[in-house]
Amino acid sequence: MKGPQLKLFSGSSNPELVRKIADGIGIPTGEVVVNSFPDGETFVRYNENIRGDDVFIVQSTSAPANHHIMELLIMIDAARRASASRITAVIPFYGYARQDRKDQPRVPITSKLVANLLVASGANRILTMDLHAQQIQGFFDIPVDHLYASPVVYDYLRSLSTENLTVISPDVGGMKMAAAYADLLGCPLGFCAKRRLSADTVEAHSVVGDVRDCDVLIVDDMTETAGTLVAASKLLRERGARRIFAAVSHGTINKIGIARLRESPVDELITTDTTRVDADDLPVTVLSVAPILGEAIKRIHGNSSVTSLFQIKGY
Repeated sequence: MKGPQLKLFSGSSNPELVRKIADGIGIPTGEVVVNSFPDGETFVRYNENIRGDDVFIVQSTSAPANHHIMELLIMIDAARRASASRITAVIPFYGYARQDRKDQPRVPITSKLVANLLVASGANRILTMDLHAQQIQGFFDIPVDHLYASPVVYDYLRSLSTENLTVISPDVGGMKMAAAYADLLGCPLGFCAKRRLSADTVEAHSVVGDVRDCDVLIVDDMTETAGTLVAASKLLRERGARRIFAAVSHGTINKIGIARLRESPVDELITTDTTRVDADDLPVTVLSVAPILGEAIKRIHGNSSVTSLFQIKGY
C-alpha cells in the first residue's frame, strides 16, 4: 500500500519561493484557487484530490499580514475538510513574532494568538525560519521545525572580500544570532546600545567593540522600517568603520525603510526570499532559502531527521 503523497501548495504571499521549492524537490505545485469576493472575503478551493495526502501549505505572513494570515487559516481549514492526512504550515516568515510578551499593561501576546489560530484551523505541524524569539516554538501544542537562514548567508559571506571583519548586533537582543555568525566567520563580536523612541524611530548611542578601520557586518533577524539598521550604521561609521554590510533573514522593507537605506552608510544589504523584497534601487542581495525549505519538506514527508540542516560546513 502506497503511503501519503506529498502535495505542495502556495498562498499568495510569495509564489516565486514556492516555485523554487517545487523545482528543487522535483514536484509540481498543487492546483488551488485563492481569490477574493467583492467584499474582500477570501475564497479557497483545491482543484485536485488531496484525500489522504501529506499537504504542505507555504505562506509567509508578511504585509499585508492580516490578509495573509487569514488566507493561510482558510487554506488549512479547506485542506482539513478535504481529508488531508497531515497538514504542515510552512511559514518562512512568521508575522506578529515581535508581540511575544506583555511588556506593558493591557496589551495582547499576539504571536501566541496566531499560534492558537493555526492549531485550531487544523495544522498538524509548523515549519518556519528564524523566529524573532525562539521561545515562540513553545506557543504551539504541535511539532515545530525551526530552521535558520544562516547556512545560505554564510556561503555568501565567505565569497566576499573583507578586511578585519567584525560582526555587530544592532541591539542586545540580537547578540545570540550575532555570536553564531562571529563564531562561524572567526571574527570579533560587538554590539550597539540603542533606545527606541517610537515604533519606527531608534537612537543608537554607543558601541561595544572596536570597529575602526574594520569591515563591519550588522546581523539581525528582520528589518522593516530599517530604523535599527540605519541608526547602528551611522554610529559605526562615526566610530571609523570602513565598509558596512547588513545581513537580515527577513527583508520586510517598506517605503520608510527604503528611503532610510537609500541615504544610509550601509554598503550592501544581504537578505533572503522568505518574503518578497521590492527594493530594486538599493544595493540589496537576495539569497534563496528554497533549497533548505525544500530539503526540510522532503525529510518531514519521509519522517527523517532535519537536524543536519542546522549544520554549516561541518560546524
